[in-house]
Order: sequence, then structure tokens, then C-alpha cells
Amino acid sequence: MTAQPVHAHPSEVPRNADGIGAALSGERRMEFYRELLAASPEDAEAVLRRWWCEATLDADQAKGDRLTEAALSGTLPTHSVTEAIAAAGLPVE
Repeated sequence: MTAQPVHAHPSEVPRNADGIGAALSGERRMEFYRELLAASPEDAEAVLRRWWCEATLDADQAKGDRLTEAALSGTLPTHSVTEAIAAAGLPVE
């Protein structure tokens, strides 16, 4: 017999409309699909990105609560734009 974690972390929300829709519930799912269907083709990617963030936080509510608490208390780790660019391996000119 193997030990199982008491609180398993939810699997990552797939980065597509089906995955996002499945992670949202009720009214929020309807709002997501309305916004996605109303978006122009060039705006659809931004809608998916924004709602993927929402769905990810909904899937792990405790994580969202921890991030909110850290942001409000000023303890949320931050990084400079330069650090983010360097971490992504992008050239800086």
C-alpha cells in the first residue's frame, strides 16, 4: 500500500477553451463563453489568457487566498522586468 497525500493539488487547467470552461462553474462559465464568442479573432487569445488565470485560481482556491493575503500584506515576492526578461532568456538591447 502506498501513502496518498491528504490534499492533492488539482491538475493544471488546460490552456484551451474546453479546459477553462470545465474549470469554471455556473455563471462564471457562461460569462467566459459569452466573452470568448464576442471577441474578435485577434482578441480571443487575450480572453483565453485572462480566463485561464481565473480558472486556475478557481481550481485551487487556497492558492488564490494565499496570493491575495501575501499581496495585501506586502509579502508577495516580486521581480523586476529585467529579471523576468533574463529568466525568459530574451535578449536585452
